Amino acid sequence: MSTSSREHSIETPDGAMGAHVAIPASGRGPGFVLVHEIFGVNDYVRDSAQRLADAGYVALAPDFFWRTRPGLELPNDDEGMQIGREAIGEVDFAVAAGDAITALAALRELPECDGRAGVIGFCFGGSIGWQVAARDEPDVAVLYYGSAIPDALGLADQVTCPTIMHWGGDDPFIPREAIDAVAATVADRENIECHVHEGAGHAFDNHRSERFSVPEASAAAWKLTAAFLARELPAGG
Repeated sequence: MSTSSREHSIETPDGAMGAHVAIPASGRGPGFVLVHEIFGVNDYVRDSAQRLADAGYVALAPDFFWRTRPGLELPNDDEGMQIGREAIGEVDFAVAAGDAITALAALRELPECDGRAGVIGFCFGGSIGWQVAARDEPDVAVLYYGSAIPDALGLADQVTCPTIMHWGGDDPFIPREAIDAVAATVADRENIECHVHEGAGHAFDNHRSERFSVPEASAAAWKLTAAFLARELPAGG
């Protein structure tokens, strides 16, 4: 068998939220709600879902713009960033986190998901993932450069699931002192790993972006994440 993908609709109290789903070759496994960057569910997000499927996970990537700009899919360039910033400005983060929690419950009910499910997010998605980890009970959280996390460190005591964070040491959008404050806050928490990738900027995992991609940091972060998942949410059982 090979991996597969499809489009899916998640029912919320306020309507239907579209989502992209990637299924591992095994046809079944633990799952991840994949929370996108400001560019929406675009080629990079679908690639990220495929990476999870290749690793044995069911990936569910909802459209978190569905309430304001449904189906928004932006290029990974300066024009896309400008529109994406406008779109994110229209998003209520608390409501978006609620949508992610709804998606997590829906993921666990998919026939391909074995009931175990975590959250993974990039940029905007990392911030939403932190909220989900604090407000709900994902099995794990994988958070890449969530710019709103430093201002939400008061939630740290509520994050009890195994969590791994990745930050760019030279991120122009997240001050280094803010990243250091996160690292200091979680330093004594056995359930939270915090990794700063020196020389990398924001969105370094986005290989579709000529501006942001840092392949070395992306590979290093994924290696750490894969090892974390092998311990905390193994695809094999």
